[in-house]
Order: sequence, then C-alpha cells, then structure tokens
Amino acid sequence: MSADHPPGPPINSPLGGTATKKKTLRWLLGVAVVVVLAVVAIMIFRDSPEETPPASESSAVNSELIVREDSRRLDDVPQSDVTFVEFLDFECEACGAIYPTVEDLRERYEGEVSFVIRYFPLDGHPNSRQAAHAVEAAARQGELEAMYQKMYETQEQWSHNEDPQDDVFRGYAEELGLDMDQWEEDYFSDEVADRVQADFDDAVELQLQGTPTFFVNDEQLNPESIEDLTDPLDEALEAQ
Repeated sequence: MSADHPPGPPINSPLGGTATKKKTLRWLLGVAVVVVLAVVAIMIFRDSPEETPPASESSAVNSELIVREDSRRLDDVPQSDVTFVEFLDFECEACGAIYPTVEDLRERYEGEVSFVIRYFPLDGHPNSRQAAHAVEAAARQGELEAMYQKMYETQEQWSHNEDPQDDVFRGYAEELGLDMDQWEEDYFSDEVADRVQADFDDAVELQLQGTPTFFVNDEQLNPESIEDLTDPLDEALEAQ
C-alpha cells in the first residue's frame, strides 16, 4: 500500500468521503489457534494491497506511527509499558477469524497490557470504511468495545455486500442504546472521517502489507502460532 493509492470513497453512501466469547481451555485454544493463524496467513495474503511499497531506507520503526495519544484503546493499563496494537479492517475475514484469539489475549493479560486498535480499512472491502466510522462514532459515546465486538460477531451478516450497510450499523447503535442524533452526526462527520483516515495514513507510512497487522510496542509480529503472540508479550512484561 502506498500513499499514491489512497482509499476510494465508500460506495453509494452518504458518507462519501453475538455475545462475547466465553472462556476456553488453554490447551484447546493452543491447538485451535494454529489452525486459525494458518487461515489468517492465507487471508492476509489475499487481502494485501496489490502494489508493494518500495523498501524503506531505514529499518527503524517510528513508534509514534504505531500508537498515537488519541489511539483507541480497548484496554488501557497506564501503569504498564506494554502495548498490543492491531491494525484492523472490520470487513477483513482474517481479522474476524483471529478476533476470538485477540479476545482471549485481552482476558489472559487483563491488567497487564494495553490493547489498542487502529483503523486500516482496505480498498477492496466496500463497507469497511463505514464500519470504522460506526465504531468511532460509538467510541465517542464510550461504547468502543461494544461496537468493536458487534462488528466482528456479526461480520458474516453484513460484510462483502455491495450495498451500503449504513442502516445495519445504525441498527447496531440503536441496540447499544446510543444517543442516535449524536451518533448519526458523528457517523457522517468530517471529524470522524479524518480520524479514521489518520489511522489509515499511519498504516501507509508504516508500509503495512495487509490486515490484521500486530505490534507489541514497536515490534511487528508475524504470528504462526499462539506463542508468536504470547512470547513477545511475556518478554516485554518481564523487561519493563
């Protein structure tokens, strides 16, 4: 993905511009996540941008691009120096497939690790940008986690649909009991559009190749097993 190929506008949308996973046995998760990560790897390859950006002249990662002061946090642990970051697309099947694993990590490292999400809606997903707007609009009423979870837990119902899903997302906001006038105003606002685009621009600047992309602090992960996610977290916690 390069800065020369910004995302197109949402299709024919005025934007223009089911319960949470239950606890699973750890040994069962370890087996299941190997399968999930294998599927995710295939999906990431399929959902990656068609054009690969030029190699960076420096291998150093600008940590300010990974997490901003205003980045959305599912879990905020101010006393911890360890942060798990996911650049995600709510319409991305790979993101949906690994969502239960991320939820398990949040449970496993509760009170120890901050979990941050960054919006990275890919061009090939017709309603991914609207979904990010819906989540961001909910976040402004304190319902980031609830809308984030609803997007993934209902992904098969609304994703990869060429018709705009504004009404579906509006229904989710109503189910969450949000102030609908405020949510509607935010959903269609330039401020929310700019907020989502700012995350997207950071992903482009980082030369990310697809979704999901994970970081622990400033280390980018390429997970093929559950240990590829937990080991960097454990090491970072031990080092702080």
